[in-house]
Amino acid sequence: MLLADMGARVIKVEQRGRGDETRSWGPPFSGGESTYFLSINRNKESITLDLKAAAAREALDRLLAQADVLVENFRPGTLDRLGLGYTTLRARHPRLIYASISGYGQTGPLRDRAGYDAVMQAEAGLMSITGDADGPPFRLGVAIVDLVAGLYAVQGILLALYARERGGRGQWVDVSLFDGAISLLSYQASACLNASFTPARMGNRHPTIAPYDTVPAADGEFFLAVGNDDQFRRFCDVAELRSLPVDPRYATNPARVVNYDALCGEIAPALRSRPRAQWIELLTQAGVPCGAVRAVPDVLTDPQIEARQMIEVVEHAAAGLVKVLGVPVKLSETPGSVRTAPPTLGQHTEAVLREIGFGASEIARMRAEGAI
Repeated sequence: MLLADMGARVIKVEQRGRGDETRSWGPPFSGGESTYFLSINRNKESITLDLKAAAAREALDRLLAQADVLVENFRPGTLDRLGLGYTTLRARHPRLIYASISGYGQTGPLRDRAGYDAVMQAEAGLMSITGDADGPPFRLGVAIVDLVAGLYAVQGILLALYARERGGRGQWVDVSLFDGAISLLSYQASACLNASFTPARMGNRHPTIAPYDTVPAADGEFFLAVGNDDQFRRFCDVAELRSLPVDPRYATNPARVVNYDALCGEIAPALRSRPRAQWIELLTQAGVPCGAVRAVPDVLTDPQIEARQMIEVVEHAAAGLVKVLGVPVKLSETPGSVRTAPPTLGQHTEAVLREIGFGASEIARMRAEGAI
């Protein structure tokens, strides 16, 4: 989707009669269409092929002869058994960039395992550091591992395209959900690897910054993100806690982290003296990062979203007008755009087949044989 947003022509090859499994993920549905599917398939065309049929594989091969990139997310070895593995296709299409997204990657003892986002959040340790300190582990509320794998795949594809401009040949981009999830451990992994520190669940606290947490106000909580000593001094000025920055227990960030519980005891009574909106206004004016903890409907009506064109409306073939999120990367000279709605299953099959040289009688025969 991200590549399509930036102008690539993306043809989604789906299983005949069933399609991408996310088409059935719901409720909720909109006009009979899965809102999950609608979220990540705009700007694409959909064709249906039964890759076990010779005619369908021929159609795919004709597409690949014109394509820059193939993206696939089967278990390792699946496409090899269909004659569509990287080694085979590289021999026929040496300029093709072959991007594989799998659960655990193309190598290693776990390569044959399937991978789903929540499983990866568990297996990679992300759940062990998410949730209240005295509560159970939680997964993030979006499929963060899936999304990061897509982002890494885009990065790999762009690098491979750039390398091909210099060397003339494509290459294999191997992205795994597990690797992407491990990379998200970032500073938590560094603490474990280099300081024998075992990360643990801390609620909304930060393990190395303080105060960096949800904090109480008179009418609820808001998030306070004090990232350095200067911000802490400004926070204390606004909160009228001017003795804290000169207290050795709180004068530096490392000291505040060590003495976090005592610090909370100092700041909580002061914060409960005013409502959230007033604290957010005063602290923002003082240059102290903070914000309300908002529900998704409230976020999606924020004027900033409209100003940044982060919600677009497109006409869907079955569901009518649907709203999709906008393009997050803004380019000054070659901006991306949302042009078409997510496709219905096989919406473009005949048009694409005609484009690559199949006649009406051939297409009719393929349909009768179940190849499309």
